[in-house]
Amino acid sequence: MEAIRRASWGARFWAWLIDLLLMSILGYLISIVLNIAFLGRDGIAIQAGLMFLYWTALEGYRGQSIGKMILNLEVVGPVGDRIGFRDAGIESFGKAFLLPLDCLAGWLLLRGSGQRLFNMLSNTVVVYAEDVTACPR
Repeated sequence: MEAIRRASWGARFWAWLIDLLLMSILGYLISIVLNIAFLGRDGIAIQAGLMFLYWTALEGYRGQSIGKMILNLEVVGPVGDRIGFRDAGIESFGKAFLLPLDCLAGWLLLRGSGQRLFNMLSNTVVVYAEDVTACPR
């Protein structure tokens, strides 16, 4: 069995950016319907909640958001096992609501691991999906 490679920060950033753009379009449409400022306090709160639900649902169900699907990444447990909605929710909380702190804490406390703090708290890792499909689950 080959080792499972952790995804690079660059690949993870591009997957996050794709997700952010897709969900921002949806958030913008919701702000128009609700007649609120997209970049105001309420709009930002709706956007963060939308991102949290999006990542928790998709990553809890299949381990991949749309951005991760496009870049062939997957969120898995420490040995390549599928994660559930609880772990996806913990992992998603950091990137939806606390991303700068989540990344900084991961970089400072988990040097060299390529993990955010909330990856550690949820016992998840982001890997290249082709490595996971080559390993038995």
